[in-house]
Amino acid sequence: MNKLILFTAPSGAGKTTIVQHLLKQFDKLSFSVSATNRKRREHEVHGKDYYFLSTGEFQRRVARGDFLEWEEVYEKQYYGTLKREIKRVWKENKHVIFDIDVKGACSIKAAYPDTLAVFVKPPSPEVLFERLRNRRTETEESLQKRIKRAKLELEYENKFDLVLVNDILEDTFEKAEKIIQNFISS
Repeated sequence: MNKLILFTAPSGAGKTTIVQHLLKQFDKLSFSVSATNRKRREHEVHGKDYYFLSTGEFQRRVARGDFLEWEEVYEKQYYGTLKREIKRVWKENKHVIFDIDVKGACSIKAAYPDTLAVFVKPPSPEVLFERLRNRRTETEESLQKRIKRAKLELEYENKFDLVLVNDILEDTFEKAEKIIQNFISS
């Protein structure tokens, strides 16, 4: 049976790094590519990191019911999971792994209650905010928006099946591998 696994966390907690590691370790996992209307960063690839859509295209797809979940994460900046992504991965006979914001994770968990939902928690809010600053991918204004949102998202910890503290990355990878192994073999 094909399963759904989601890793959620505030921006900067390490969920993307963990998910990328797990994809290298488990052939039976495939990444659910989210859609967004935000500007593509230099290193990002359309169809691999995100489906980059215009705001108009994103809104047309929302109106057609193409999204399993979607949200205006920041003002006029939308993210969502296309229903076809789950079908695409399941057609490959793989388990879907998500790297997703907390509200989107709650929506998927509500639609698919058997989903394994893992909240990636930083060792402290201060560490998280420092990680965001050290990325140097944001303007000061967008960094402050991310920090404000991260403070709210940290309050979602108890809404998920497991909490994985991302302090020492190698230890976190090992714990995440055990979580995935146990879930896909159950």
